[in-house]
Amino acid sequence: MALPSPIRLVIFDMDDVLLHYDVEARQSAIAAMAGLTVDEVARLIWDSGIEDASDAGRLSADAYLAACSQALGIPFGRADWFRTRALAMTLDPEAVALAQAVKDKAALALLTNNGFIMGEHFDALVPELRAVFGSAMHVAAEFGTKKPDPAIYARLAARYGVAPAEAAMIDDKPVNIEGARAAGLTGHSFRSAGELRSFLDALSLI
Repeated sequence: MALPSPIRLVIFDMDDVLLHYDVEARQSAIAAMAGLTVDEVARLIWDSGIEDASDAGRLSADAYLAACSQALGIPFGRADWFRTRALAMTLDPEAVALAQAVKDKAALALLTNNGFIMGEHFDALVPELRAVFGSAMHVAAEFGTKKPDPAIYARLAARYGVAPAEAAMIDDKPVNIEGARAAGLTGHSFRSAGELRSFLDALSLI
């Protein structure tokens, strides 16, 4: 029987893994700008498919902002996006420290279901993550699809020159872990930093 491949690449999700993401706070801030209810903002931007299209790379940053402006009925530019996104993000120092610890044993990458506009703002929004991941911070839009499509994990692994079996994905959404496993990756469904530590330790990654 062949031994399992050693893990050479560990991929971290961002929202609700390395940081807490309060989407309701973001929607509330946008609602206050537009004179709408939170439910209306969720329907106009999220349920309408604008966020999904952005995440999957079907909208450029400018096209995404234009679509939001049209849907909300107000100008919605980069500064507005940045302010409402930033207030919804709180880093998890313990999870970030675990990512830092993995660097001694394997390559790191970050993969988040976000559009090109997030890629523009990583340095300003999460400089602490840039310090850990360097240039290996990716939005799904770069790959023309989004999690849980198995293709996105295979494409990311190929970019770093590893086979899917040599990569591990850490994500808070079980469906995204199912997609990663379908692509041949090892997956960990994130619930706490303590459980993540045990997972990484079991794979001799910390």
